[in-house]
Amino acid sequence: MSDILLSFRNIAKEFSGNRVLNNINLDIKKGEIHALIGENGAGKSTLMNILFGMPVIHTTGGFEGSIEIEGEKVQITSPHEAMARGIGMVHQEFMLIPGYTITENIKINRELTNPNPISRIFGKQLETLDMKRMNADARKALDIMGMDIEEYTMVEGLPVGHMQFIEIAREIDKSGVKLLVFDEPTAVLTESETQNLLSVLEKLAATGIGIIFISHRLDEVMQVSHRVTILRDGELVVTKPTEDTNKHEIAELMVGRKVIMERSGSDKRKISDDIILSIRNLEVKMPGEEVKGFNLEVRKGEIVGIGGLAGQGKLGVANGIMGIFPARGEVIFEGRPLELNNPKGALAAGLAFVSEDRKGVGLLLDDSIELNTVFTSMQIHNQFLINLGFAKFMNARRIRRHTQAMINDLDIRCTSSKQKVGSLSGGNQQKVCLARALTQNPKLLLVSEPTRGIDVGAKKLVLDLLKKLNEEQGLTIVMTSSELAELRSICDRIVIVCEGKVEGILPPDASNTEFGLMMSGSRAGSQQGDGIA
Repeated sequence: MSDILLSFRNIAKEFSGNRVLNNINLDIKKGEIHALIGENGAGKSTLMNILFGMPVIHTTGGFEGSIEIEGEKVQITSPHEAMARGIGMVHQEFMLIPGYTITENIKINRELTNPNPISRIFGKQLETLDMKRMNADARKALDIMGMDIEEYTMVEGLPVGHMQFIEIAREIDKSGVKLLVFDEPTAVLTESETQNLLSVLEKLAATGIGIIFISHRLDEVMQVSHRVTILRDGELVVTKPTEDTNKHEIAELMVGRKVIMERSGSDKRKISDDIILSIRNLEVKMPGEEVKGFNLEVRKGEIVGIGGLAGQGKLGVANGIMGIFPARGEVIFEGRPLELNNPKGALAAGLAFVSEDRKGVGLLLDDSIELNTVFTSMQIHNQFLINLGFAKFMNARRIRRHTQAMINDLDIRCTSSKQKVGSLSGGNQQKVCLARALTQNPKLLLVSEPTRGIDVGAKKLVLDLLKKLNEEQGLTIVMTSSELAELRSICDRIVIVCEGKVEGILPPDASNTEFGLMMSGSRAGSQQGDGIA
């Protein structure tokens, strides 16, 4: 009996004459963790859309080739049919309903019910929800994930890391699952959460479930996968056992060139002694990322990193300063008090923000790249407008010219500047968020998880761009990230947040042990623990 669970045979797909997949042949085995690697635009999402029978495939002419499940050729024309065949997916972007509890999100469309006198007369649709059984099932799935959170908690306001685990718990809870696709499942997780998740993947694979693991984090790919397939520009480059390769080879095959993420110095840097940003006793009520008395001074021209474990408050700092979540305390920007809880005031003062939540905060998904790029600058700074006295109109030519320059500089993969942002891949959406922030010509850039969901090549491009803006324009940057390697590659010093406060500050070349101790709450080796330089 064959151990092949899923087969793609000669898969090809075109969008508007553009061939995005060409002759893809790929097998996924039962009980295998198969890593699918590629830059944004390489074809990963399109291949998964074909597997799930997504409307975007069938409303644009379908695809060439065939799909086989356990040796049987199948026609999957809808996500519902894919699920019926035992295929589940954990999306990079959350598919949760904020106003529902964790249990309700896990059990949606698969609710457990009990009959009652009314339903016996008028039909099953009027049966009563069996919340006791549903909560028990949800609890079981959450326990597998190692989540210490009550199943009846509302999803709205939970940290993005918690939401990702709930997405995964929902798939685990389904019966008859043969294949699970994980699309960047660790993008919003800390190192400890990531290790917990990878352990769960191994447990699932041990039961015979096949797993397609889409990730840009090559250390995780090397740790957990059995085989790796690399796509580039719609072509299958190679499929090989993970033990026969290494992360450096994978990165080179993925982008077609060698990628170096190491820190490099520059004599162009100009860090002033002037304090551009002073934060005193900042408190932020961001659910799951509360800040409880944060102090920090940032010099003009610095790149300061903010790191720490999930739930310790690192994400709350920028969100509080920008007025996204309720905040109190004192923030001085360029010598003047910054009014808290006033997003428009923060933007007008010269701050720009790239949020970690690109869909919830960062983007207008149904609008074009052009509008997303210039919208804030039009609203706050009256840029890209033609003023006729009695009315203002958008300067379409200038907007298009500027957006195209941003597309070129950030390597945004799109059909044109008029393409809707919601149709872009996750990584390209993140680049549009960065384009919008840079369009504001800020004096200080707050950027949270700037490379979330972006491949290795694009990560280097984004980090190099931030360094270039700092070196050539003197832009001060405060960068929050869950990836310590990124902070070390670009930052002058790294602030570690623990329990909502500054645990300490370390230079980027400090040892892994020092960072680990500080993240876990030990001040051993810390410098300037109050955040004041």
